Amino acid sequence: MIDGVLITPLKKIDDDRGSVLHMMRNDSKNFKSFGEIYFSIAYPKAIKAWHLHKETYLNYACINGTIKLVLFDDRKESKTKNQIQEIILSTDNYFLVTVPPLIWNGFTNIGKSNAVLANCSTVPYSDEEIIRKSPYDKFIPYKWS
Repeated sequence: MIDGVLITPLKKIDDDRGSVLHMMRNDSKNFKSFGEIYFSIAYPKAIKAWHLHKETYLNYACINGTIKLVLFDDRKESKTKNQIQEIILSTDNYFLVTVPPLIWNGFTNIGKSNAVLANCSTVPYSDEEIIRKSPYDKFIPYKWS
């Protein structure tokens, strides 16, 4: 597990009408601040990678489909420097992944229909706060398959 990444079980309430998926509360132990919430839709086999936030904590939950989230730690002083972590998220495997700043991350839809990844970030999006790389950039030692 990459240092600083938190995986928190989330409450899911199912009944004969559907489901309620809890994600984040302002009294949750990993809540820091509210920047924005958005939903990223990924088509089957689509790859959305790589990006790194300089200041933002990301809080990911998959609310539809199946996502493989991949993290890469290249922080100079980290005890998990150069480690890769793969996490499978879905409504059947429902939890929140909190990713601290300076961790490269990306994801792919490994299901057969569209997947939706929700993010409740601590800072509103800004082009100056994010760094992007191609999914196939050799800097990150990961092969999308």
